[in-house]
Amino acid sequence: MRIALLTTDNRDHQRCYGETVPRFGPAIEAILSGLSERPELEVHVISCTQKPMRAPAKLSENTWFHLLHVPKIGWLRTGYQGCVRAVRRKLRELQPDIVHGQGTERECAISAVLSGFPNVVTVHGNMGQVAKSLRAPIGSFLWLTARLETFALRRAGGVFCNSAYTEELVRKNNAQTWRVPNALRPAFFDTPLRLRVRSEKPILLNVGGIIPYKRQLELLEMAEQLNREGDLFEIVFVSPPPGRSAYARAFQERLAGLGGRGFARVVTPGNLDELMELYDRASALIHVSMEESFGLVVAEALSRNLKFFGVRTGGVPDIAEGVEGAELFALEDEKSLISAISRWLESSAPLPKTAAQEMRMRYHPDVIAAQHVGIYREVISQGPGPRLN
Repeated sequence: MRIALLTTDNRDHQRCYGETVPRFGPAIEAILSGLSERPELEVHVISCTQKPMRAPAKLSENTWFHLLHVPKIGWLRTGYQGCVRAVRRKLRELQPDIVHGQGTERECAISAVLSGFPNVVTVHGNMGQVAKSLRAPIGSFLWLTARLETFALRRAGGVFCNSAYTEELVRKNNAQTWRVPNALRPAFFDTPLRLRVRSEKPILLNVGGIIPYKRQLELLEMAEQLNREGDLFEIVFVSPPPGRSAYARAFQERLAGLGGRGFARVVTPGNLDELMELYDRASALIHVSMEESFGLVVAEALSRNLKFFGVRTGGVPDIAEGVEGAELFALEDEKSLISAISRWLESSAPLPKTAAQEMRMRYHPDVIAAQHVGIYREVISQGPGPRLN
C-alpha cells in the first residue's frame, strides 16, 4: 500500500530555515514511528514550505520525505491554492493508493481533499471551536482557518476523529468518521519509569503554550490561592517562550509579581529528553484548557504515572476514563479543583501505579498504526472516486 501523508514541517512556520532535519508535531512523529514498523507499506510524507530548505530524502526504511517550495502568495491569502497545486503535481508522480491530510490548521486537509485521490483527513485541533471560543474577528487567521476547515471536512472521503468530542463536531460536516486517538511517541513507553524521590514540595506541571484557551493565567491564580492557604508545592509551566500577546504579557506580569514567594516558574525544554525528565521529576499534571480536541499532554503525563487533575472539556474525558489517579471537574468549578489538589497534597501526594500500562494499551504507536491501516484499506476498497487532471 502506498500512502501519501500530508503534514506541516514546523521549521517553516517557526522560521527555522537553516535546520536540516524536519520538525513534526508529536502526534505526527508518533504515527510515523508506528507506520515505519510495517514493511508492507510505502509511506510518502509531503510538506510545503515558503522558503527552500534542505531535507533528507528518507525518514526511515519505508518512509520518503518530499518538501515542496510554495511562494508566499500560494498560502492562506489565496486559500492555500499554491500548496494545493504543488501537492497535486507531486501526487501525480507518486500515484498513491490513499492521501491522508494531517490537520485542518493549515494547508494539509484542503490539499488532501482537492488531490483527486482517495483521501482521509485527521482533525488534530477543532479550529472552528477554537475560533468560536476566542471570538475570532472576521478576517483573522482563526476565522479564515475555521471556514477552510468546514470546506475540507465536507469534501473529505472520511475523517479521523481523535475523541468523542471531535467526532460529535465533525459529524455535522461529514458522516464518514472513525474514532482514532493520537499516538504517543515511542520514548514515553521505551524509557524506563524513573524512581521518584518523595519531596516536601511536590512539583505540579502544566504543559502547553501560554495562550488564552489554555488558561495558564487562571491556573496561576488558583496556585496563588493554594499557596496562601499554606500548601507546599511548586508549579512549573512547561511552555515555549511566552509570546507578546496581551494574554502572555498579563501572565508574565502576574508571575513576576509573586516576588520571592518562588512557588511558580516557566521552563522551556530544549528536546524530548528534557521534557520527559520534567515529567519524571513531577508528581502531577494540571490541565485546565477550555478547548481540547484530544489532550495529548494528558496521555503523556499518565504514561509516566503522574497524578492528573483536569477539566471535562473536549477529548480529555476519553483519556481519563477508567484511569487510576485521574480526576476531572467542570470547567467553571475551580473551587472543587482547588480543594481536590489541596487534599491530595495533604495526603503526601500519592501517585498512580497502573496509569502507564493503560496508556500503553491505548496509545502505543503500533496500536494506532494498525487502526490507520485498517481504515486505509476500507477507504481504498470503496473505489477511487473522481480524479482531478
